[in-house]
Amino acid sequence: MTDTSKIAWDDTILPFQLDNADVRGRVVRLDGALQEILGQHNYPAPVAALVAEAALLTAMMGQTIKLRWKLSLQIRGDGPIRLIATDYYAPAVEGEPARIRAWASFDADRLAEHDGTPFEGMGKGMFAVLLDQGDGTTPYSGITGLAGGSLASCAEAYFMQSEQLPTRFAVATGESALPGGEAGWRGGAVMLQHMPKGGEAARGERHLTERDEENWNRATILLDSVELLELIGPHVSPTELLVRLFNAEEPRVFDPQAVHFGCSCGPEKVKQAMSIYSAKDISHMTTDEGIVTADCQFCGAHYEFRPEELGKDAANGAN
Repeated sequence: MTDTSKIAWDDTILPFQLDNADVRGRVVRLDGALQEILGQHNYPAPVAALVAEAALLTAMMGQTIKLRWKLSLQIRGDGPIRLIATDYYAPAVEGEPARIRAWASFDADRLAEHDGTPFEGMGKGMFAVLLDQGDGTTPYSGITGLAGGSLASCAEAYFMQSEQLPTRFAVATGESALPGGEAGWRGGAVMLQHMPKGGEAARGERHLTERDEENWNRATILLDSVELLELIGPHVSPTELLVRLFNAEEPRVFDPQAVHFGCSCGPEKVKQAMSIYSAKDISHMTTDEGIVTADCQFCGAHYEFRPEELGKDAANGAN
């Protein structure tokens, strides 16, 4: 028998508001999308856990952006896990699913010798948020350090630093299976954020009154009571979870946003990316059969070009 909450809520982001606490938030469940993201690579467990956490954070942060915009995370460190990159593509039109993708770069030899937590495997580095509003605009970027013991803590620090908005996350990921089914990756998370007053938002100011502090502290204490299986599901739907956690705060939900795995790569974009290479570089990348190959790190798509398709003369470049 198929679980009805799994059908209804997997790969969705549910925005909500706690009317009694002036707090807004999102609940996200990723199942098929997360499985496709991680299924592109045979990541070691620590890398897979961080990629899954980053994907959940990206989905919750990205849900607020406008149509056709893109929100990305770039997390870089000097440890054995060197890079995690994610992209959230907002729908082109209302009602369509959003798209998400993610990948990681790591040093397998160094990682095999690492005995700390997955987050500690990143070492020292940066947590960057990039917002692309489309052609003709300058992308926004905000950066904070890798600290706090988790990617969620870095995201919380980013919001406090860049927008002065108190923010909290609860994140859970893992491999699980329904009875009789195959094991697969699942992830669930809740994001809470204090709502700025209208006038403060317009002036770029944030001031929490004593009542605001009480409301915020109460909401975060309630969030801390969430259990791992409640986050991941699939037997507890996001709406049931909100009632279980925040019933006294009068949770109000809005339309959910579907999110699927999706990649924006294509032959023209690959050609554009390879345009930075000189003819000499292209000549070194050309096989004995006269082919230049490229693979997409996000989705594994394989591309083959003749050097002349890239606007390069490999023969001349080799001279």
